[in-house]
Amino acid sequence: MYDFEFVRPTSLEAAIAALAEEDAQALGGGQTLIPSLKARLAMPSVLVSLAGIAEMTGVCRDDEGRVCIGGATTHAVVAREAAAHFPALAALAGQIGDPAVRTRGTIGGSLANNDPSACYPPAALGTGAEIITNRRSIGADDFFQGMFATALDEGEIITEVRFPVAEKAAYVKFAQPASRFALVGVFAARMPDGVRVAVTGASEDGVFRWTEAEEALSREWSPEALTGLAPGSDGMIGDLHASPEYRAHLVGVVTRRAVEAAG
Repeated sequence: MYDFEFVRPTSLEAAIAALAEEDAQALGGGQTLIPSLKARLAMPSVLVSLAGIAEMTGVCRDDEGRVCIGGATTHAVVAREAAAHFPALAALAGQIGDPAVRTRGTIGGSLANNDPSACYPPAALGTGAEIITNRRSIGADDFFQGMFATALDEGEIITEVRFPVAEKAAYVKFAQPASRFALVGVFAARMPDGVRVAVTGASEDGVFRWTEAEEALSREWSPEALTGLAPGSDGMIGDLHASPEYRAHLVGVVTRRAVEAAG
């Protein structure tokens, strides 16, 4: 590690002011940033913790029936408090990492980092969620812009995420056993305005919607509707855990499991 200043504001206004300082970096749960600091892959001179901002935590329902989650809310709280409102989303949060990760990691940090194997991005993309920042509102279809890339500008903070509740939904992941990240994870949702299927862990471009599966499931919401379907292997991740061809195969398998789990 190296010397840096640590700031823990208690209001969003104070956090925004602190992030205006030169070379300042927002800190959510630190599950990605702290290892990056240790490896000197990131070297901000000021860390601005968002953990003490009460207005950015908690789970509730808004007037439109959406599940609204503060950007600094931990995975463990989402797993516990969203269960009564959106069970599929709560179950997803309960699958992230291990208890230590779920106690510290935050939904805003996960979405802002946009790891290509993270669990929250397919939930956001698979429901058409609205990502609220200190400056604007961004639809999930516009938010994710490639591996580790998002529409966020410098100094922009995710303050809240608003999830429309699906009529039927489930998240299923084929997990890498050591990291618990998804080799492939799929959030399949039958929304009031149509079917959405979002895939994580598979593509070199990060989370994506599998439109062919959406079209098939729009005609018939059943695992059988996906028989024989799988995306092409071009652009899929290939590493020591799985080849591009195997990941493409897994997308089809895991999507069928997600639809079956959704009922």
